[in-house]
Amino acid sequence: MDRLTLIDSAIRMLAIGQLLLIATVIGRGHAPRAIRIATVTLFVCICAYLTLATPLQIDARGPLWALIQLAAQATPMMLWIFAHLLFERPLNRTAVTAAGIILFGCWIGFGVAGPHANSLGLWLGILQRGTSLAMTAHAILIAFRERGDDLIEKRRRLRVGFVIVVGILAVIVLVIEMIFGFRHTGVGVTLPQALAILVATMALGAALLQSDPDILFDPSAITAPPAPALTPSEHVLKQKLDAAMAGGLHRETGLTIGLLADRLGTPEHRLRALINQRLGYRNFSAFLNHHRIGEAKAMLADPAHVDLPILTIAMDLGYGSLAPFNRAFRQDSGEAPSDYRRRAILQK
Repeated sequence: MDRLTLIDSAIRMLAIGQLLLIATVIGRGHAPRAIRIATVTLFVCICAYLTLATPLQIDARGPLWALIQLAAQATPMMLWIFAHLLFERPLNRTAVTAAGIILFGCWIGFGVAGPHANSLGLWLGILQRGTSLAMTAHAILIAFRERGDDLIEKRRRLRVGFVIVVGILAVIVLVIEMIFGFRHTGVGVTLPQALAILVATMALGAALLQSDPDILFDPSAITAPPAPALTPSEHVLKQKLDAAMAGGLHRETGLTIGLLADRLGTPEHRLRALINQRLGYRNFSAFLNHHRIGEAKAMLADPAHVDLPILTIAMDLGYGSLAPFNRAFRQDSGEAPSDYRRRAILQK
């Protein structure tokens, strides 16, 4: 074993140790069960990738090695799921099912194709890495595009780090695989890759553990928070906010917290702090949906609006289409708007 290979192996073992330690801490923490499972699974998958992509000659036989291959190939999918859960974005079950089918199908196909280059292995590699690249890019998009909606300052900073460190690194790793192949030919490629993964692991782990419980927080654990003690300036700002909502400003399509702050004549960071730290909302969309869905329920239960189409109600309340309105309504009430209307009208 030459010196560079030894250094590469040491960095990989250090990264694996860090990942398992962070996974243990988060797994034993108080975050929601789903995000704990996703975090631990993601870190275990990265450990499998570090093991699989080593330049060392390892006897790649047996069922254990096949499971390590499956876990390594699942890393992009778990990164995608992790981004959804961390940033409190609903998972599309159809997309998760499709990704799982592609993952297991490619894993089985690679086992059938064997280690030798052939047309089956080539097409499976294109499908697997193309899907992985798409899911990683979508995870980056989730972190970046919805940053303005996030009211938790630590998580907003984490979104930038997630994009720059984790997301871009994952894309680079996938591109290297597509160019050089999965089993890279030289330590000159694998050593910088292992070092970058170690740095990314340290950065992400430090951000997650330092930000607990602001990020890894279970809202259901808090039952009856005491009424916030507003400062005089916060009290005045809250009065302005309440008046704006009572005046129907929440119905404006495309309303963002920046636009709302401009309407209220206040700095955006002050409005973020008020809605998050004083009113208890973690996302601006949740704050908007609270007012919009509350008004939607009143309209749906009103006999005078019994023939008003649900799409019209959704559009009047600021939703761009019916799908986000239905999703927000189900999340709030646990039933579809049409079912809510039927039950509310028939009970009168």
